[in-house]
Amino acid sequence: MATNPARRPPRPTIYDVAREAGVSKSLVSLVLNDSPLVAEAKRTAVREAIERLGYRPSRAAAMLAANRSRMVGLVIDDFQNPWFVALLTGVREVMGPEGFQVAVREHYRMGDRTLNAIEGFLDTQVDALLVAGEPGRSFDFPGVPTVLEGHRLHDIAGADHVRADEALGVRLLMNHLRERGHRRIGHVTGAGGVAAARLQAYIEDSAREGEGPLYAGEGHGTNEEGGYLGTLELLDRHPGVTAIFAANDTMALGARAALRERGFEVPSGMALAGYDDSLLARSRFLDLTTIDGCGYDVGRACGEILLRRLADPDKEPETTVVPTRLVIRSSTSEPPRPA
Repeated sequence: MATNPARRPPRPTIYDVAREAGVSKSLVSLVLNDSPLVAEAKRTAVREAIERLGYRPSRAAAMLAANRSRMVGLVIDDFQNPWFVALLTGVREVMGPEGFQVAVREHYRMGDRTLNAIEGFLDTQVDALLVAGEPGRSFDFPGVPTVLEGHRLHDIAGADHVRADEALGVRLLMNHLRERGHRRIGHVTGAGGVAAARLQAYIEDSAREGEGPLYAGEGHGTNEEGGYLGTLELLDRHPGVTAIFAANDTMALGARAALRERGFEVPSGMALAGYDDSLLARSRFLDLTTIDGCGYDVGRACGEILLRRLADPDKEPETTVVPTRLVIRSSTSEPPRPA
C-alpha cells in the first residue's frame, strides 16, 4: 500500500500577511498595488511581513486588484436641491487627480418600496461611499471606506463624519435679522436630520436671547412644497412674525410663494432668509440672504478623508466640522414696519 507523501505547509494568504503586519487586508492590497496612499511605516511593515512569510500573490488576485472600480458612490436624497452641485465639485477636485470617478445615486421609490442607493452602490462594488443624504436606516460597516456628510437621522457603523457648523450658521443669521430690528423671527423647518439640527440651533439661539421659538413645518419635505406648506402653517400658528428663516434655499422659494399668496411682499412686508447659498439663492428673483454651508469645502473635506481612509483602513473614525458664513442680499434689506 502506497504511503502518502508529506503534506506541504499551506501557502500563506493575504490574510496571513495582514495579521503578521497588524493591518487590514485592504491595506495589504494597496501595498501590493503600489498605491501612493499608504503611509511609509505601514508599507514597510507589510513588505517585511511578506518577506518573513514568503508570501507570493496569486495571478488571479492580481487580476482582481487590477479591476478595481476606482469609483466613489455619492448618495443624495434630493436631486432638486442645488446645494449638492457644490459638494460634488469639491469631492471631484480632490479625488479626480487620484484616479477616482464619482457616481451619484438617489433613493427612489418603485411601487410600494424604496430602493436604497447605498445598497445599490454596494452591489456594484464601489471602492468608497460618500453618503450626503438620509441613509434611510442604520447600516453596519458596509465594507468600504465611508463618509457620512451632515447631521442624519441614522448612522453608518465605522463611518467618518463631515458636517457644516449648523449652530454657527443659525447664530449668524439670527443676529443679522435682529440687527435689522426683527424680534419675532419665525422658522420653517422640515423632515430629516439636517432640518432637525437647524431647528435645534434656532430653538437654542432663541432661548439665549429670551425669545420664544416660533416655528412650523415639522414633517414636511425639505423642498419647495414643504416650504410653502410650512410657511402657511407658520403664519397661522404665529401671526405677527416679521421675518422668516427657512431651513434651506429651496424651501425659501416655497415660502416666497406662500407669502405672496397671503399678501406679503419681500422684503417690505416680510424679511425672508434661507440656508445653503445655492444657485437658487443667487437668482435675481429671490436674491436671498442665506447661510453659505460651504458645500465645496465640505466636498473637499469628504474627499480628503476618503483618501486617508483608503490609505489606512484601520484608523479611528474622525469628525470634521466646516465653518459657515453669512451672505446678505436684498431679501432682508428693510427693517420691520411699525406695528
